[in-house]
Amino acid sequence: MATNRSLTTLIRALQIESNEQDVPRLLGSATTLLTLLSNHLNITLLTAQLLSAPALWRNPNGVETTIQILSIFNSASVHLLSGKASRPALESPAITDLTAEKWVTAVIKGADERSPRWRHLLVFGGLLLGFSKHDGHALSDQLRRVLENATVTATNLALQQGEASDNLAAKSIAVVLSHVFELLNDTERLSLDHNSLLPILYQPPLFDKDGLHFGYFLSNIDADVIEAIQGKFDWAAGSSTYVQTKRMSTGPLFSSLGSLSRLIAFAAENAQDPAAVVTLVGDLSHFARSLCVQWRQNKLSEIDISEELVYLTENALKTTLPLLWRVLKSSMFATIMILRSVLGRVLGDVRLPMDTGSSPNSWLIRMLTSTAPFVAVQILHILRNFYFISSRAGASSFSEYTFVYLTAIDILSNSPVQVEAFLQDIKPSEIGIIPQHPLDRCHDLFFLNTSEHFALVLNPRLCEDLLVTAAMPYLGLDKDRRLLENFEAAHSVMLAVFAAPMNTEITIRHINAYYDVLFKAFPQNISARQFRMAVKTLVRITAPPSPISEVQPLLPSTLLELVYSRLAAAPTQPLPQANILDESKPHGNEQVVLSERAILILALVDSLPYLPPPELVDWLPIVAQSLQSVQNDSMLQSCRHRLWEVMTNGEMDVDRAAVCAAWWGTRGGKQMVLEDSIVSEKGPFMSGALDETSKL
Repeated sequence: MATNRSLTTLIRALQIESNEQDVPRLLGSATTLLTLLSNHLNITLLTAQLLSAPALWRNPNGVETTIQILSIFNSASVHLLSGKASRPALESPAITDLTAEKWVTAVIKGADERSPRWRHLLVFGGLLLGFSKHDGHALSDQLRRVLENATVTATNLALQQGEASDNLAAKSIAVVLSHVFELLNDTERLSLDHNSLLPILYQPPLFDKDGLHFGYFLSNIDADVIEAIQGKFDWAAGSSTYVQTKRMSTGPLFSSLGSLSRLIAFAAENAQDPAAVVTLVGDLSHFARSLCVQWRQNKLSEIDISEELVYLTENALKTTLPLLWRVLKSSMFATIMILRSVLGRVLGDVRLPMDTGSSPNSWLIRMLTSTAPFVAVQILHILRNFYFISSRAGASSFSEYTFVYLTAIDILSNSPVQVEAFLQDIKPSEIGIIPQHPLDRCHDLFFLNTSEHFALVLNPRLCEDLLVTAAMPYLGLDKDRRLLENFEAAHSVMLAVFAAPMNTEITIRHINAYYDVLFKAFPQNISARQFRMAVKTLVRITAPPSPISEVQPLLPSTLLELVYSRLAAAPTQPLPQANILDESKPHGNEQVVLSERAILILALVDSLPYLPPPELVDWLPIVAQSLQSVQNDSMLQSCRHRLWEVMTNGEMDVDRAAVCAAWWGTRGGKQMVLEDSIVSEKGPFMSGALDETSKL
């Protein structure tokens, strides 16, 4: 018969070592025959040959070969079920004479002792993928469970027998499991040998030459970044490093990075040996550090994001660099997904910090995991080394990143000694000086953003010597527009230090100078939001019952006087750099462009809830009268709405709310605030009543 003759020819060809050009033809023939053969013994024979044939495995083409074998069984399963497989007219019986279950059983029998266990995964994985495309109804529940169990058993045996020490075997196990893991039931997932599997899953994509390879591709790119025309630099799409990066981004390891990260996260949550989890975090830290070092060796790292239009060609901006940043972002997000599970394990599983087992490295594990802060420190180092990516990608809006970052900070905050050591380790290399290299400024920004959270943990001496000193250069007196994020972060650090109860002496010593810096920096170098927050915070920490109020009781009013004194000369034109969301409308998406004068008034309004009642009585009419200096209707309505919100939404305590109610109702507050709309009222009203059309 023609099919049997074709099978004989194919098996003979598979026994002879072939060149790469012949392999696709052989595999295509194998796929066709698997769907045409009606004798289950022939199907078993062909499967066994595909897993052991010299033509395929003597000189395999890396993971590409394993993907090709996986695809054979996947495609054959799909064709078998779809009924699209064709048979020669003289052949009989038809393909339907062999049921799907008998066909699957015959294929499974081909995964025998003549081939390594890890290759059996290619068969089981391909069958699972193929039959899952038909919602799993093509196979009986029993046969599907057998197939899932065979997948897990082959994986565990390959790990136990040391087959994963082979580079190709390790990469193949990782890739196949990343494809089929979601198809396994919960029982089979938990049956995997997570301790042995964990390093097999993350090492190939991060460290192998077919994967990210420690990030070495970043430093290699430097040779192809050349100066083109008019002083602009170009990374050509035809360069060898771009071709290599593109090939890597479409390769099996990187393409599977998303599903692999979920699988690694699951393995980290279920590994019984804490050493495996500790090693995972250490290796991720090593990878992130290597990636950051390699980036520094690239010319592209010397170009600030705000200067890319000036120093990069259009080709680099639109063609080559988007691919590079896509690769880097994928790497970062995959790492974040893994770290989230590690932190969940640290928080929820007492075995991680307690059970060191009989590992030969028990002393190291005990030192690292007896307290969670050591893990948190490593995670924060990873985030710092990824910060040149995350600060560009807007990772703060990624909930998983925020969880990892804040949880690591919370864990570390419980150990002041480790906090001090960590901050000393990541502090700016030259405190008091703004570095020239963008990567150093990026790391300074991470330090400022992170150290802000530890102001309550550090003692006053460290707060002043480390945090205040590091923030001083970035307080906004420099005119460099590239540093706006650093400026705002530095102001947040100063406010965090001032707000710490034990830093009263530091606050008294620095607050007057900070007033001056704050008003010089706004509006050029800090945003309206940051300025309003700074004024409100300074009023709150200097008003009673703060210890500072006992020493300098006039500080809150003095600060508000400084704000009020700028109103007369403040411009009324909208600020060019700020389209500010109207925060007085909590459920709206309407954007209102505010002027410097309107922002100063809003800063006064925001501070009212923190003034002592006697001073509040004085400042309410001052704020109301200042509203009349706002010419723009939309800005005026925003200021009015915010004033009403402050008085009515609970920001005031009982005593202050009573002061506001009396002022509004019986002391002319309503008339002051709504002066231009009073003329539209008709008829007598009770004092303090609102017109039906009023938005207040």
